[in-house]
Amino acid sequence: LAFLLSLCAFAHTLRFGGAGGVARQTLNFPWFMFGDDAVWLGWVLDPLGAVMLVMVSFVGLLIFIYSVGYMAHDENFTRFFCFLSLFAAAMLGLVIANSLLLLFMCWELVGLTSYLLIGFWYHKPSAAAAAKKAFITTRVGDIAFFVGMIWLYARTGTLIFYQPNGGGCLEPLAVGRLAAQSAGLGVAVSTGIALLLFAGAIGKSGQVPLHVWLPDAMEGPTPVSALIHAATMVAAGVFLVARVYPLMAAHGVGAAAETTALEVVAWVGAITAVFAALIAVAQNDIKRILAYSTVSQLGYMMLGLGVGGVAVGMFHLITHAFFKALLFLGSGSVIHGCHEEQDIRRMGGLRRCMPVTFATYAVGMLALAGVPLVFSGFWSKDEILHAAFGWKVSSGPFYLGLFGVLLTAFYMTRQVCYVFFGSYRGAAHGAGHGPAPHESPAVMTLPLVVLAAFAILLGFVGTPAWPWFQEYLNGARASVEVRHLLQSEVLGLMLVSAVVVFAGLGLGWIWYGRKPAASADQPDVLECKQPGLFAVLHNKFFVDEFYEATVIRWNAGWASICDWLDRWIWDGAVQLVAYVVLGFSWLNRLFDEYVINLGFDEGCSRIRRGGRVMAALQNGRVQNYLRVIGLALTAFLLLLSWGCVHS
Repeated sequence: LAFLLSLCAFAHTLRFGGAGGVARQTLNFPWFMFGDDAVWLGWVLDPLGAVMLVMVSFVGLLIFIYSVGYMAHDENFTRFFCFLSLFAAAMLGLVIANSLLLLFMCWELVGLTSYLLIGFWYHKPSAAAAAKKAFITTRVGDIAFFVGMIWLYARTGTLIFYQPNGGGCLEPLAVGRLAAQSAGLGVAVSTGIALLLFAGAIGKSGQVPLHVWLPDAMEGPTPVSALIHAATMVAAGVFLVARVYPLMAAHGVGAAAETTALEVVAWVGAITAVFAALIAVAQNDIKRILAYSTVSQLGYMMLGLGVGGVAVGMFHLITHAFFKALLFLGSGSVIHGCHEEQDIRRMGGLRRCMPVTFATYAVGMLALAGVPLVFSGFWSKDEILHAAFGWKVSSGPFYLGLFGVLLTAFYMTRQVCYVFFGSYRGAAHGAGHGPAPHESPAVMTLPLVVLAAFAILLGFVGTPAWPWFQEYLNGARASVEVRHLLQSEVLGLMLVSAVVVFAGLGLGWIWYGRKPAASADQPDVLECKQPGLFAVLHNKFFVDEFYEATVIRWNAGWASICDWLDRWIWDGAVQLVAYVVLGFSWLNRLFDEYVINLGFDEGCSRIRRGGRVMAALQNGRVQNYLRVIGLALTAFLLLLSWGCVHS
């Protein structure tokens, strides 16, 4: 149903855009009032949101179908689909939000559901730790996102993106005012806000240095990995940058005239693309290799947004969603067929016993590597390289991107050779399935075939000869212009890209394909040639260890100090005051009991006793009165006589 509605929304924007009209529809509404002001939320349907709706719902649909077979024997089947549905719904809400506040709500819901899904098998300590790591790491970026949102509201008075009167925070009037204000250090307010929002995207999309959570997210079920890495969570950060692109691209005035947040976006993306690709070269877990390839490809998307615009980055996001979902679901099929084995060194020869999985996985691998002309990854990645080549700020991102292309082709060839070529190096699969791995059921392989078709065909909607996707996002109609494909600069870059891709494929085949590993214990070729380099790459540049030794240890130390302060200073002070008050109350009780109460009670008692004595003397008997008078006179006379004698 969500997919059908998304198609209707897509057709609506396509009709308006093709007719040259305004392909943006908004629905804004007040959420609550405080005083005379209202907090507004809203929905927006435009080409950017519509294409994301179709991608998320369609890829999600295929993953849902695949999950029916993959999770069929899991005892928590219902809970899994509950979380998965909420995950997809949060992402759909995020892409059509017309308010940064509503987008942030859906953003946090995506983070929460990712925590629940990564830690779905919470009885495994590694899964619980990975879920907590993902949740905490992304919160670092979300804090900056939240601060940027507050700053934006303080300066514009609204978080609505687009309003009918042109008063939205992303419209030219508001962006112009923000760009004209200085935030200090030669940076415009628009740039400062954009960088804070980008920090949130760094955390959610696994960019350096907040990339460490994404590979560990493999602890969740494979459909979760596919959905996170292809269509939902990591795509949210890229989409955020695309959505707030007017802020990202805003030029300041005066000293900040040449500074935009896009420069930071481009450099972070380029560095991430190469950094993660290097790590993927030396990994042995089939899903972890794909995880680092996701980090690398997200870097390419950020690079495309930074140097080429929304269409360049979003085109790679869309093509990547299909071939990365294909690869992750294909890896799940491999793991399922190999009795939950994930170490590529313990696989091998699977192309013979898993032909459908092998064929579709090969398509995904070639699309990710960017093999020319046929596969979608070539066209989307080539658009990024072309934009980076023409970037006037620096040529560094272009060369980093080109190096990343070489690495991508190399590590994917290494993975495919380990998994599908040579002989099977794993243990016996078990009595239930026989000694060898087996093909997955049709409910798991059918989505692979569909995704493989899109991994091939989708690239043709954004070629230089027919840039339909780019024109669609701009609300225009594209025409076929073959001459654009034949331009010398375009052909030259395509040729360079093709040479680099085939160099990576060739090197990978020479090292791992010509003579596949004979046993699971055989050392890696790169490890034999460069053991030091392999150790560094295998240990992910020791980034986790660095965080463990610095940030985590410092936080643990600070937590210990805070715990000591809380126990012995703050709690101690409170307890000291409590004991002092208790002491005063004890003294007060003693004073009240033994001084006030006892003195008063004893005095009253003595008065009563004296009264009883006096009452006994005055009983109305005359003879008693005479006796008392006589005794008193006798005593008086004796006293008087004694005084006279001594005087």
